[in-house]
Amino acid sequence: MYPQRRLRRLRTRNIQPLFKETVLTKDDLIAPYFFDETITEKKPIDSMPGQFRYPISEAADLARRLKSLGLRAMLLFGIPKEKDAFATSAWVEDGVIQKTVAEIKAAVPDMVVITDVCACEYTSHGHCGIVGDTHCGPDLLNDESLKVIAQIAVSHAKAGADMVAPSCMLDGMILTIREALDEAGFEDIPIMSYSTKFASALYGPFRDAADSKMSFGDRSTYQMACENPREAFLESQTDLEEGADILMVKPAGFYHDIIASVATLGLPLAAYQVSGEYSMIKAAAERGWLDEKRVVLESLISIKRAGADLIITYFAEDVAGWLK
Repeated sequence: MYPQRRLRRLRTRNIQPLFKETVLTKDDLIAPYFFDETITEKKPIDSMPGQFRYPISEAADLARRLKSLGLRAMLLFGIPKEKDAFATSAWVEDGVIQKTVAEIKAAVPDMVVITDVCACEYTSHGHCGIVGDTHCGPDLLNDESLKVIAQIAVSHAKAGADMVAPSCMLDGMILTIREALDEAGFEDIPIMSYSTKFASALYGPFRDAADSKMSFGDRSTYQMACENPREAFLESQTDLEEGADILMVKPAGFYHDIIASVATLGLPLAAYQVSGEYSMIKAAAERGWLDEKRVVLESLISIKRAGADLIITYFAEDVAGWLK
């Protein structure tokens, strides 16, 4: 008891660094990027200051820059030239992601290239698969969409992706993709599942960046409700049982309780600091309301402290520079 117990003894400036319980490193970070098949030079994303859509021609240089910063992993999103109701351009051999993966792996073979496996950027309606009539009106059809998602995953593996990351939140997506990859000879390609993905209001800037706005409805019939922590845990547990290699909670910042819960399942766990989280910090920093560097680092350390092993963040390049 005080005065014998003085916790400040270990907080002197030279001693304090020896007792950090949570340490953020470059190896914790995955950098997400958008590649647009319709442009020839990078294009700013207005709702995400400092972020861009990149042409495929810049993929190799971007990968080299990341490696020079000490970053090991990229997560790729694609914007195709053409869209249709069936996401046909998502799995073609010369699709935007397929070509981008090949460019990156040729330039930086040891870069860990992870591909987002979904259909929303490739469908004319903006939903994550095949849409049809249900008893509640038009909605995403689960089993029909699984066939599309499996095709996309296999096409990414054929292009050279090191890991696939299905984000569509379909029932059975992990088992379906695992079986498709194994049948195609890609038994060693891991699956990082967006296993607990919430129907969040924080995705708005991403939809600008990825050109994936919906022509009707929303995604609340297949993504998670923020009120349901038990169901959130069950979603990740189900993906573990279906064969996921890495689980994910998305978004990260508002869902530390879910990160901590899912971490108890024992698989490696990723958390996605999403576009809205990025843009809120950027907007406040631009107005001088907070210190961007300190807030970014605090936010990422809090995600890791909650139990995440990997953090997907648009601040990855900045943080890599700060951690030197």
